[in-house]
Amino acid sequence: MGERQIRLDQVYGAIADPTRRAILGTLSRGDIRVGSLADRFPISFNGVSKHVKVLERAGLLERRIQGREHWLRLKPGALRDAARWLDHYQTFWDERLEAMEKFLLSRRRQRSAARKPRVRRSRR
Repeated sequence: MGERQIRLDQVYGAIADPTRRAILGTLSRGDIRVGSLADRFPISFNGVSKHVKVLERAGLLERRIQGREHWLRLKPGALRDAARWLDHYQTFWDERLEAMEKFLLSRRRQRSAARKPRVRRSRR
């Protein structure tokens, strides 16, 4: 498996978690200290720290140490790569999903037509 694929796996694994997505959302507004970030979440400091490490390994953020403070910054490059990968397949998926939608709608119409009671006309 190539390095690019491993990175994509790490990025998609990292953003699969809602807490990590929320951390990225916070970082999208600017740099923040780890302690200040941890204060925003209803989990322990250690819990936030573990999420931060996953995001770091995925290349989604970077840590800068100033004295005793650890500052975090969003690194959007890895997200851009993941978005490019999705964009590459979007046309394929859109075509397949449209075909499936047409198929399902035709099946629904067929079933609906089969269920309609037949009206008998009386002979006079």
